[in-house]
Amino acid sequence: MKRIIVIAGHYGSGKTELAVSLAMELAKEKDKPYPRLAVIDLDVANPYFRSRERMDLLEANGVKLYADVYHSTGATAELPALTAAIRAPLEDEGCQAIVDLGGNDAGARVLRQFGKYFEGDDHELWTVVNFRRYETLTVPAAREHVEAIQNELQIKVTGLVNNTHLLRETTPEILREGYEKARELSADMEIPLLFTCYPAGIVAPEALEGIVPLRPLGLYMRPAYLDK
Repeated sequence: MKRIIVIAGHYGSGKTELAVSLAMELAKEKDKPYPRLAVIDLDVANPYFRSRERMDLLEANGVKLYADVYHSTGATAELPALTAAIRAPLEDEGCQAIVDLGGNDAGARVLRQFGKYFEGDDHELWTVVNFRRYETLTVPAAREHVEAIQNELQIKVTGLVNNTHLLRETTPEILREGYEKARELSADMEIPLLFTCYPAGIVAPEALEGIVPLRPLGLYMRPAYLDK
């Protein structure tokens, strides 16, 4: 992985869950490629399911969280005001930064003000796709979303992440269906399919033979009350 990992995607694709899960995974590695790790929450378009909501969890595990100018998860978290401190992990060559963007091309637009940090080759742009979301049920629809994000940012998407699921109703069949569509999208756009996510604890990886590579995804962002 490059030092800066930008995670984009359509609304509800699971990009924030991926950002938090990836950060938690990297934080537990013994041989870290970078001495510091940060998550940058640049989602100022949607007030729901943002990585800043897990600030305490992340920072308890050694992951610095950068978000709004008030560094808050309370009422001020709804203000679309970014702090200049967000530039710190982008400039720190000893810090691996995971950037959690807002949904769709409109939500991703905020990254453009940080364009100078993406002129080199130390970054990746991942786009998450969930083929069980209404906006991306088909390969052509998913391609339209990926192209819109890429065109808005003027940064090439370097990898696709298949995150097709229905939360706790996810089955191996749903994952296989999404995997085949993701492979078709990857071939169509000539963008590598980096991995397929599966909800850890809900679907066993043994039931997903032939889907490679696989990456377990936590449910850090899902409020417990939704399962009651």
